[in-house]
Amino acid sequence: MSGRIAFDPVLHSPVRLQMCALLSAVDEAEYALIRAEVDVSESVLSKHARQLEEAGYLRIRKATLAARQRTWLSLTAQGRQAFAAHVRELTRLAGIAQAAE
Repeated sequence: MSGRIAFDPVLHSPVRLQMCALLSAVDEAEYALIRAEVDVSESVLSKHARQLEEAGYLRIRKATLAARQRTWLSLTAQGRQAFAAHVRELTRLAGIAQAAE
């Protein structure tokens, strides 16, 4: 064991990790759905979405639907790769913990 933990600091936040987990299963999801599933305020979700977008992991798309402005979130290819790598590292560490029991 190298002792090196390969966590992605952008994804390690519980809110951002939950967002990526939800988005990894779909092409895109409406902002309101993600906010409800993660159970955070709009301002908290907005802050975390912006951090993921700045890292190149998240795409934010806005459009008018039924005369209302809607926002959709989706993981970029880079975001999907980063999330998969982060999950692999969590899985590796969980395996170490199970082996130690």
